[in-house]
Amino acid sequence: MHDLFPLIAEYGAFAVFLNVLLTQAGAPLPAVPTLLVAGALTFHGPLYFMELAPAAVSGALLGDGLWYFAGKRYGRRVMALLCRVSLSPDSCVRRTRTQFERWGAPMLLIAKFIPGLSTVSSALLGTMRTPFSTFALYNLMGSAVWATLWLLLGRVAHDSIDQALRQLDVLGTRAVLLIALLAAVYVAARWLQRWRFRKMLEMARISPDELHALIESGAAPVIIDVRADSSRMLQPQRIPGAMLYDMSGSNRAIEIDGPDREIIIYCACPNEASAVMLARTLMGRGFKRVRPLHGGIDAWVARGYGVEHVVSVTPATLATAEAGA
Repeated sequence: MHDLFPLIAEYGAFAVFLNVLLTQAGAPLPAVPTLLVAGALTFHGPLYFMELAPAAVSGALLGDGLWYFAGKRYGRRVMALLCRVSLSPDSCVRRTRTQFERWGAPMLLIAKFIPGLSTVSSALLGTMRTPFSTFALYNLMGSAVWATLWLLLGRVAHDSIDQALRQLDVLGTRAVLLIALLAAVYVAARWLQRWRFRKMLEMARISPDELHALIESGAAPVIIDVRADSSRMLQPQRIPGAMLYDMSGSNRAIEIDGPDREIIIYCACPNEASAVMLARTLMGRGFKRVRPLHGGIDAWVARGYGVEHVVSVTPATLATAEAGA
């Protein structure tokens, strides 16, 4: 085992710290295998659990802290960046916002056990101006539970891990090629998913100038705001007359008086993803003139068009007339 993982065996706590730090900072490196092997190495030595656990937690805190402060300083631009590089752009921010609205900062207790959630959640808490003391407390507890669990699991399963590593040692170069092949297949499958999602996003949009002209003409289009509540907290304005719609709520009815009405949907997410998803849903239910707003609320505000303060509207307010569609 020492021959196979000389860095972990020789550098111990520093190797664990560096691996976890790079993983939490966003590098495409898995941390769990390192924690498992390091945990296994504590059974007979040469590593010690009381050195590895603080190293792993310190690496996680530092990596997550970088994203927290980036989110606090740069706001939604950081969230947009994370979505652009994510292999799951559809849900990367929307899912995290949903969890934040449900649990708040305590979601950090489980964030590291859910792929893709840890980095985004740290940036989101910074964006939401969550006090650093609150972020640090829950991140510390969540990181400690995560690191301790995997280290202990590695220690308990040391025999199985040792056998697996010995088998990999026997396979030699073939093992490296197999691991590389499996990794390539995984990444290719996720990129295919991303490509299909981007194809789904390809639909006609309306520009802020066109929407403004439409409103000024007296056409009175139905305008739907599909931003998450946490996004509206950061930017408590909406396009005048827009209905507020909760995509994560259990009651998703929308009151629209006829399939021929002009419907404009906007959000504050990369590629207008949430707006496109609802637009396609409505088109599938028979509405013919549905378009997302290109650039979302940010583009509308940047053009200098009017906004009004968001008035809280519950999903139940919109629960009466979807059946008419």
